Amino acid sequence: QVQLVESGGGLVQAGGSLRLSCAASGRTFSSYRMGWFRQAPGKEREFVAAIRWIGSSTYYADSVKGRFTISGDNAKNTAYLQMNSLKPEDTAVYYCAADLQGTFGYDYWGQGTQVTVSS
Repeated sequence: QVQLVESGGGLVQAGGSLRLSCAASGRTFSSYRMGWFRQAPGKEREFVAAIRWIGSSTYYADSVKGRFTISGDNAKNTAYLQMNSLKPEDTAVYYCAADLQGTFGYDYWGQGTQVTVSS
C-alpha cells in the first residue's frame, strides 16, 4: 500500500510564499510523474503543476505559471511545490498525486493540505 502525505500548508498573506511537500510511504514504487492539484470550496479539483521524471519536464496551469515551481526526487518519491506571490484565489486544499504508468492517469492521491491566502 502506498500513502502520499502532503505538508507545508497554512495561512499566509497575499504576496507571501509557501512550500508544499509530498512524501510517499509504504511500498517502494517508481512513478512516471507526480503532480499537484487543488480544490477550492464549491469548485472542482483542478490541475496545478506536474513533473515528468524523464527529462524532468514540468507543466503548469496558466493561473500559476511564473509563480509556482514544482520539483522533486523520483528516487525518493517526493515532490515539492514552491508557491510565491500568492493570491487569495490560490486558497484551496492542495493534493499531490503519483502516476505510475503515464497511461491511465494518477494512481495515488494524498489527503490534502489547506492553503489559505488572506487579502
